[in-house]
Amino acid sequence: MKFLKIKMIAVVSTLIFLSACQTEAQNNLKQVEIMLDWYPNAVHTFLYVALEEGYFEEEGLDVDIVFPANPSDPIQLAGSGAIEFAISYQNNIILAQEEDLPVSVVAPIVRSPLNHLLFLSSQNFNSPADLEGHTVGYSGIALNELYLKTMVELDGGDFSKVNVIDVGFELGPAIMSERTDAIIGAYINHEYPVLQHKGFDIDYLNPADYGVPSYYELVLIANSSFLSENEDIVNAFWSAAEKGYSDMKEDPYGSLDILLQNQDEGNFPLIESVERESLDILLEKMESPNEPFGSFDQAHWDDGKQWLLSNYEQN
Repeated sequence: MKFLKIKMIAVVSTLIFLSACQTEAQNNLKQVEIMLDWYPNAVHTFLYVALEEGYFEEEGLDVDIVFPANPSDPIQLAGSGAIEFAISYQNNIILAQEEDLPVSVVAPIVRSPLNHLLFLSSQNFNSPADLEGHTVGYSGIALNELYLKTMVELDGGDFSKVNVIDVGFELGPAIMSERTDAIIGAYINHEYPVLQHKGFDIDYLNPADYGVPSYYELVLIANSSFLSENEDIVNAFWSAAEKGYSDMKEDPYGSLDILLQNQDEGNFPLIESVERESLDILLEKMESPNEPFGSFDQAHWDDGKQWLLSNYEQN
């Protein structure tokens, strides 16, 4: 009996020691925040996988994923240093950098445009010039109007004959109700599968096929000073993110389940079938045989930047 008591005391002591070690390890983790571009959806799956599987902890990080209250928050808060990492859009990043906001690229996440011109298949638009005499809705963001103008004019159309109206963020309802004949600023990984889920046949045109240089749709960024002074943290974060992406690529729908468990049901509930289709679309745009996930092409960036700054100032 005495031996049993001693053994039990040893076991309890070991458990207390291990618990203390675990607590100390957790206390030693570097706390960082990443702000998403929007509410959690399929494109963020790799981050939630990295969090769930403990990849960030393995890299010494305690990561908190937060959502923006306003579309400009990710860039602005990263630029101010209020958060360590954020996800934003290439062209928005370029414009912010031109205004001397100190944000820098860590890695591209989506390598080509998701923003497309969407319309009901019954419209039978074959190219952007067909939009003459029709109404196109956009979300009030000037870049979307520039994309549309570029598309129509490259196709030989007269942009002045296209009726462009601001529909706010009611892009899907605008074509469902036929208030507009098409919408720009809609995403093929979101509005497209959502509209199909609701029973609408949808076609789309890619701006990159009509004069708008291909660009990185989504990019991981950081405050410039933070990036230069904390290269070890940045590398650790990206190493964990890559592991999450590898798992997502290996088991897309199993990984998506992790995202669905972390969705913001109160503000942005997700439909599983929509997110599955979205993920299928995204996986083809997050890497290619010649461009691994996260790889950065400076010439690609510079081409888009030159076009944007030349045309945006004139728009």
